[in-house]
Amino acid sequence: MLALERPQLRPYLEPVQNHKDPDHVYLVDRLGLTVSPERLTVQEFRWLRLFDGCRNLRDIQSEAMRQAGGRLLPLDAFASLAGRLNDALFLDGPPYRAVVDDPVRPPRCIGCYEGQPRALRQQLQRQFLGRKGPGLPKPTKPDGRLRAALIPHIDYPRGGQTYAWAFKEIFERSDASLFVIIGTSHFSNHRFTLTRKDFETPLGIAKTDQEYIDRLVRHYGSGLFDDELMAHFPEHSIELEVVFLQYLYEGIRPIRIVPLVVGSFFDCVQSGEEPLRQNDIAAMIEALRRAQAETPEPICYIISGDLAHIGPKFGDTNPVDEAWLNRSHAQDQAIVRHAENVDTASYFRTIAEEGDARRICGLPPTYTLLEAVRPRSGKLLHYDQYLHPKGHESVSFASIAYYK
Repeated sequence: MLALERPQLRPYLEPVQNHKDPDHVYLVDRLGLTVSPERLTVQEFRWLRLFDGCRNLRDIQSEAMRQAGGRLLPLDAFASLAGRLNDALFLDGPPYRAVVDDPVRPPRCIGCYEGQPRALRQQLQRQFLGRKGPGLPKPTKPDGRLRAALIPHIDYPRGGQTYAWAFKEIFERSDASLFVIIGTSHFSNHRFTLTRKDFETPLGIAKTDQEYIDRLVRHYGSGLFDDELMAHFPEHSIELEVVFLQYLYEGIRPIRIVPLVVGSFFDCVQSGEEPLRQNDIAAMIEALRRAQAETPEPICYIISGDLAHIGPKFGDTNPVDEAWLNRSHAQDQAIVRHAENVDTASYFRTIAEEGDARRICGLPPTYTLLEAVRPRSGKLLHYDQYLHPKGHESVSFASIAYYK
């Protein structure tokens, strides 16, 4: 196998050291294809720089021996290391390529949700029927008035019932089969990133609408796939919305999705200038408008974003206490009110005036979508806050429906 004959380390790997285990280096997969890090001796880690795709195993052995002052190093040690790395998908070879080049993105969030279809359906049903849930959607003919919805992307155990409020409204009020999902990008430094991959979950494969993506690319221009793997493989903000859509429309009608993630607007927060003054943001807003004008069917837009992230887990010094939680709640209400009113200028200004100190991760997709679509009105459906029992973190989130 070529990957083992001339092994080449693949991108998106990061070495991490553990002070409790100073004799080893842990190689972590930033794409999340392999959950467990690879534990390497310090010597093995030094050998990795020789895994460049140009040297065969004997070349690597010879160079490693030269660097070790001529000390004999058995060829089997390098063959064994190459085999371990290949099995872990850490080499740029056929096993790794089979995953990243596949037209279907595999599920990445199993654990956040049940991995078996029946158990997953039961889990999602509980989100609708729980104490804070809205009840199951009614099987009525949608009136088509719903244009978009802001929905959380926090894990289901903490925020699933807030999801349910929005998805019930979508099911009852939207007649769309095409769902453009604009989510927070947590892992890529690029502003906007698409993927053409379909999304697989335990409930099946959600097809991605290639024609809509063609329109969006035509109107926006190049660069939308430059960091596709890092933006989409480890990302949860699209997948967690897809699972609910599959559950709702299973046996009702086939759906298609458009997965677009949006990176940080912190440069706008720092400058205080409205995001639409940035060329790339203005270009995406215009591209979404033009793509919509050329789409001969209803579109339902989903904004996948949470609100505040506070506490030591996110870099704050002190644990979250009741007083801090209440202050954050009050600040959230101002943001939610502006989002409800589709007042994007005030929405952004309120966050910028805080210096985004509470890390409103839904800012980029919410601002982008509301500017592009400009719905007539919005309505808060549900708001909630999660608080860690010891105050280590708090995350707040909301569902808001937008109408024509």
